[in-house]
Amino acid sequence: MTQSVVVQVGQCGNQVGCRFWDLALREHAAVNKKGIYDEALSSFFRNVDTRSGNNGPDIYKGKICSLKARALLIDMEEGVVNEILQGPLKDVFDSKQLITDVSGSGNNWAVGHKIYGCQYRENIVEKLRKTAEHCDCLQCFFIIHSMGGGTGSGLGTFVLNLLEEEFPEVYRFVTSVYPSGEDDVITSPYNSVLAMKELNEHADCVLPIENESLLEIVNKIHQMINSGKLGSTVKQNSLVTSSAGSAKTLQEKPFDAMNNIVANLLLNLTSSARFEGSLNMDLNEISMNLVPFPRLHYLVSSLTPLYTLADVNVPSRRLDQMFSDAFSRDHQLIQADPKHSLYLACALLVRGNVQVSDLRRNIERLKPSLHFVSWNQEGWKTGLCSVPPVGHSHSLLALANNTCVKPTFIELKDRFMKLYKKKAHLHHYLQIDGMEQSCFSEAVSSLSDLIEEYNELDATKCGPRIDPSRLKIAI
Repeated sequence: MTQSVVVQVGQCGNQVGCRFWDLALREHAAVNKKGIYDEALSSFFRNVDTRSGNNGPDIYKGKICSLKARALLIDMEEGVVNEILQGPLKDVFDSKQLITDVSGSGNNWAVGHKIYGCQYRENIVEKLRKTAEHCDCLQCFFIIHSMGGGTGSGLGTFVLNLLEEEFPEVYRFVTSVYPSGEDDVITSPYNSVLAMKELNEHADCVLPIENESLLEIVNKIHQMINSGKLGSTVKQNSLVTSSAGSAKTLQEKPFDAMNNIVANLLLNLTSSARFEGSLNMDLNEISMNLVPFPRLHYLVSSLTPLYTLADVNVPSRRLDQMFSDAFSRDHQLIQADPKHSLYLACALLVRGNVQVSDLRRNIERLKPSLHFVSWNQEGWKTGLCSVPPVGHSHSLLALANNTCVKPTFIELKDRFMKLYKKKAHLHHYLQIDGMEQSCFSEAVSSLSDLIEEYNELDATKCGPRIDPSRLKIAI
């Protein structure tokens, strides 16, 4: 069994990470009734004998003693990390997994990347190595960060570069939360574009998330429940926004529902690595099959269902609806419409009581309405995990390498150029050692090149696929 390490950077990264660990424990508790440390748990947790303190040895078999997350928590303001350490998850982390400062990065990518990156480099490398030493077969690093702030964008991408230097053979998956157009950080376009250049060059896969989309999904769920159409038939612990049944006992914060969606994305993404299934999909297979060109590694994700009704019967109609929803605009975690854009490849990660025949039937049903590149018309990768999420009988995570991500990048570039043409706020960045104006021109040039690569692919798009007639053989 392989292991993965989560590196959560900045306020957003640590808040999302907190929800991930909480829901991961809830999911394993629902499956692991006997409290035995098994391979599924070992993928993200160590089992430590803490009877002689936190430095006790790892226990590889038998009863769970004390679970420690395979994680590194980094923030240049200590508020969020301190909150985690005082909350119900305090025993899942110890001081060796934390790197904090007090002053923050002031919404400045250069402070996070150039100042704190250099200052904490050795400390970060040492803690990453220690975490890696506890893994038998380290397969993947997950970085969780935001693009708009200073620490998440600047120090987050600095850590990404370090991972490539120190662990070149280990996959780097990045979950990046992109700011909305109404973001309250004025310099977020600068931070995001500077971070994009690093993501283009050093990540294996990036899962872009937009705050706007998360908020729309949360509102949609609330409207459906409060409208009375569904009555009391919705299972509360099935909501992708819900913390029901987790360790969280304090009152939920405003962003918890949104962060739970991202946490569920990561849980579903790693389900095949943690649990058995008839068609397991390893994390390295995602990068291998979905990324045909090194820079085009941005995967648009969607989650279905958003909630489950209380009846236990799952008619095939509802199962088919789950597949249809995965390709609709309303379920995407960025503001995008993949159905009317061009697919390079698509992965479907299904969990629960779903058969291979259900999977094949729905792919054949949806194929005619989707545009795939001419050289990869059969560009589907599928995975079946037998363990469903808590509260569900089945679920689906779709990952699309699709040109629909382009408008997000174009809008980001436009917002960047509005500031950059006036040289607004530029002096805050240029006063940092090692930061020159060429950093900005190179970053926007990198983003422009990425957009152009998507443009070239879009130019090849033709009408909906028409299957050639095939020879029929009588049996």
